[in-house]
Amino acid sequence: MPPAGPANSEPAHSAGTGDWPPELAAHYLETGLWTGRPLAERLRSSAAAVPDRTAVVDGPVRLSHAQLWQYADGTATRLARLGLRAGDRMVIQLPNCWEFLALTLACFRLGVLPVMALPAHRRHELGYLVEHAGARALVVPGLLKGFDHQAMAWEIAARSAVLEQVLVAGDDLRPGSASLREICRPVDGPAEPEHIERQDAGDTALFLLSGGTTGTPKLIPRTHNDYGCTVDHAVRACGFDADTVYLATMPVGHNFTLGGPGVLGTLLAGGTVVFGSSPEPATVFPLIERERVAVTAVVPAVLQRWLDHQRAGHRHDISSLQVLQVGGAHLPEPMAEQVAPVLGCVVQQGYGMAEGLVCITRPDDPAEVLYTTQGRPVCPGDEVRLVGTDGRPVPPGEPGIVHTRGPCTIRGYYRAPEHNAVAFDAEGWYVTGDVARLRPDGNLVVEGRVKDMINRGGEKVSAEEVEELAHRVAGVSLAAAVAMPDPQLGERICLYAVPQAGVELTLSEIVETMNDLGVAAYKLPERLIVLDALPLTAVGKIDKRALRADLEQRLGRAVEELTAPGRA
Repeated sequence: MPPAGPANSEPAHSAGTGDWPPELAAHYLETGLWTGRPLAERLRSSAAAVPDRTAVVDGPVRLSHAQLWQYADGTATRLARLGLRAGDRMVIQLPNCWEFLALTLACFRLGVLPVMALPAHRRHELGYLVEHAGARALVVPGLLKGFDHQAMAWEIAARSAVLEQVLVAGDDLRPGSASLREICRPVDGPAEPEHIERQDAGDTALFLLSGGTTGTPKLIPRTHNDYGCTVDHAVRACGFDADTVYLATMPVGHNFTLGGPGVLGTLLAGGTVVFGSSPEPATVFPLIERERVAVTAVVPAVLQRWLDHQRAGHRHDISSLQVLQVGGAHLPEPMAEQVAPVLGCVVQQGYGMAEGLVCITRPDDPAEVLYTTQGRPVCPGDEVRLVGTDGRPVPPGEPGIVHTRGPCTIRGYYRAPEHNAVAFDAEGWYVTGDVARLRPDGNLVVEGRVKDMINRGGEKVSAEEVEELAHRVAGVSLAAAVAMPDPQLGERICLYAVPQAGVELTLSEIVETMNDLGVAAYKLPERLIVLDALPLTAVGKIDKRALRADLEQRLGRAVEELTAPGRA
């Protein structure tokens, strides 16, 4: 594939990551773990099998599978007329909308590589993605929730050496902006879209973003083969078929919503994707009722709002909802146990990463597995091992750092040699940084991140375990534990909590409840900070980095007060 501007000199298919060894790639193809078919070809074949079924619902817009591909082909033609070719990069920042699908499918057809950004990203993140990817095009909303994305895009373009096209999904276009509305129109007649090249299934299909909480996100190159493998096996594990109605409420550019099995899995199965503009229950529940949604996915912070909304008596007929997938962050057991009695559906926990590995519980698993584990790999070719900080395998049942490799997991980030040297070993194992236990039944219990372990006087405390215990305290709606610097012990435990309506939380109550549960003293929180809401990341996870910054500021103020003139 040709390079896409001065920032790119590597072939798009390899992306500088170190591909799978040839003998391993051959094995994945021979065993059928990889199909050897490009995603566009596979998605088009699935649509052809159910052309008249509804593919996407977005407000008043309803498109059949055949119609969606007419729009995708028209979009591909007009992208080609803008000069975009196979191997070019396009950063896509769109809310959940049908145009996202038309654009993504068009990119798959052309071989243009979409870089999946999030609506919450701003100039710092998007500017970095444009330059790092060498993107020739940037797609943004116009005015969204009061923020002018078009103005931001042109600020990025003015500073960029590579960006040539700004596509805007909105009105009041500035000079030079291309209208996404005009681009995403059906194909003009039966003609084949222009400049369509046969894609190699081993080529990069798209770039996802790493879910790290520090630093700029890493670009994750997913090929047609490995991403197709991830989606295929997630579809099988979840039982998606042509009758599946999947509601996308979390950002569609995030891997959990896009391919776990998500939107792409639903289309491959011939089902229906319903787009929601917000994960808030007042918006979501009427959609579930109207479209008879069967499956959707949320993060725990959103789930808590759904439970509260339903308990408050705001009743909607959500009886069509069969499975609620929960991932992206730790799901406390007490919250998991409430899904069936309050929402009337099965909870399906998941643990995975945009880099590849996806683990989920199965809807027919015993309740104990559904409530206390994050499932097992969906792909039989995935390998998982747990190692200690010394690099040696941990004893069975003991917590260790998750390492993984296989047909779904990348072999390196894009243009990140220094980070790759740390994140991947010579045998292709990806070091996730997650701490988990592997049960005899093959299910993983994720205990947190290596950096989310609190070192209290040499005792390692899982922040997620503290949070799990805090959720057992009456009146606690949400909780997050972070390390608090301490001169004697190194770190102590600070607990942030959101109370349920009308409840006053105290540290003594929380400690008393944990003592009643028989918790070791070194795991007890030693400071409580009560907030009306916890800060969230762009995809709805609790933002631990923001909490650490808040705590640092609070501790700094306390020191200033103690050392101020006139104070002892």
